[in-house]
Amino acid sequence: MPSESIQKIVSSVTKGDFKTATAEIKSTFARTIGLAGVVIISLSAMLPGIFVTPTFAAEIMGPGIWLAFLLAASVVLPGAVSKAELSSGMPTSGGSYVFLERTYGPLIGTVSGLGLWSSFLLKSAFALIGFSAYFVVVTTYFDLEMSMYTLSLSALVLITVVNILGVSKVKAVQTPIVVVTVVLLIGMCIMALFSPDFDPSVPIDGAFSTDMWTLAETAAFVFVAYAGVTKVAAIGDEVKNPEKNLPLGILLSLAIATVVYSMLAFMMMAAIPGEWWIADGKVVENPISVFAEHLAGTEFGVLVAIISVLTMISMALAGILASSRFLFAMSRDNLLPQPLEEVNARFETPHLPIIITGLAMGLAIIFVPLKDVVKLASGFKIMIFMLINSCVIVLRQTSEEHDWHPAYKGPLYPYLNLWGIVAGAFLISLMGSKAFIGGGVAVVAGVCTYYLYGRKHYIAQHTPFQTFRQQFAEANTVEHDRRVAAFHAADFGKKNHLTLKEFQNALKALGFSFTQDESRAIFHHADQNEDGVIDIDEFFANYERLAEAE
Repeated sequence: MPSESIQKIVSSVTKGDFKTATAEIKSTFARTIGLAGVVIISLSAMLPGIFVTPTFAAEIMGPGIWLAFLLAASVVLPGAVSKAELSSGMPTSGGSYVFLERTYGPLIGTVSGLGLWSSFLLKSAFALIGFSAYFVVVTTYFDLEMSMYTLSLSALVLITVVNILGVSKVKAVQTPIVVVTVVLLIGMCIMALFSPDFDPSVPIDGAFSTDMWTLAETAAFVFVAYAGVTKVAAIGDEVKNPEKNLPLGILLSLAIATVVYSMLAFMMMAAIPGEWWIADGKVVENPISVFAEHLAGTEFGVLVAIISVLTMISMALAGILASSRFLFAMSRDNLLPQPLEEVNARFETPHLPIIITGLAMGLAIIFVPLKDVVKLASGFKIMIFMLINSCVIVLRQTSEEHDWHPAYKGPLYPYLNLWGIVAGAFLISLMGSKAFIGGGVAVVAGVCTYYLYGRKHYIAQHTPFQTFRQQFAEANTVEHDRRVAAFHAADFGKKNHLTLKEFQNALKALGFSFTQDESRAIFHHADQNEDGVIDIDEFFANYERLAEAE
């Protein structure tokens, strides 16, 4: 890899190296999430995949799908290990987009950012479609009638509004939901052992009688069920002891999901006789409640359907926030227009990215069949995992030049990383035209976006902030009071915070002659916790004190 590409690693870091940047991040951000929290967040992003994929996978492969889940996990593992290493070396917010943009520069960053945004919103749309199938079980039991589209779109509107309002305690709700769901799924597997129809030879024979190509195609299809394993890296700045907890949490959650997925797929196919995954010529879209009903009757099936609904809504609620953050992060790097990084003055949430993401999810729900949604989401994620594996190779090969010495280094380098790249490419090749079309659209959209907008606005260094800080140091008491007054006058939300637009208005009122892109770069540097606002008192206390000390 040319050294010019690697120079992009430090393009957005003031000090110019990872070691210093990591130290600054650790000293700046409040870290509240421990190891258990990392596992919960990862599992909450993964679990909804098992509620829909088994029956569609069985349509491809038959009853041996447990082996496809194991194979998919083996392809996910290198990406998880690579993500763990990258997270321990760059424990900041942004996740995969940040790693790729810092490693390969703004062009690849734009392509990967849009691809990640697409894959996350598709997986969230997939959760809402699956949610409606389970909700129909509940409405049917209570003799209610509702359209699946109405259910899905109503839930989408609800979670979009919730995200805009900034209800941020979703994690507190996710913990009990994840624990109950895991315990429920394991309990159902144990119950299956006592089913009179239990026949383990069915999934065993189904797994080893299929051909390699069908097995690989099925593994590529169910890949989406593991796609959320590294989602927690996107909030690495909130994790306590990230060098230890991020790698361990990611690998633990992958191990738990692999065991639960494979065991559930095995028991489901062993306990329910016949090709039950097809009903009335269509694929069954609520396999877990069907499994539960077969084990313990209709009432238990309805209870499981209710828990399934809660799990999938929880995932979709967090998913729309995560996907919208990619647009927000790209705009912060000046790769997308400024309105996408502006937060609402009242709720302090990036409302425009959330609305755009919600609209895109709605279009996917209406126009894209569920099976195609799964394929597109899987295809995007496999491509991103391949790039993440390549990031580690690039950084390891230039470790001395760019001070890449993360606290955690993945084992079996570079063989494990190369396996992730080669196996990922092989799986994509088996997914059919939809995966290539989806990937091609992401690449074309990313390249066009970069050359039409990003290249003109991207600022590699933070020289505007250095200039601003020098000018800020020249203030006397009268000038200081004038600046404080201007900042408070621009505070439309009256929360002692400034959004980007408010900050720019304050600079204009004070006579600072920075371009729009330069003022964006200054704001990004000052907004150290990357929440889209800066605290007025903290801003003056930090920068005027530092300036006087110099």
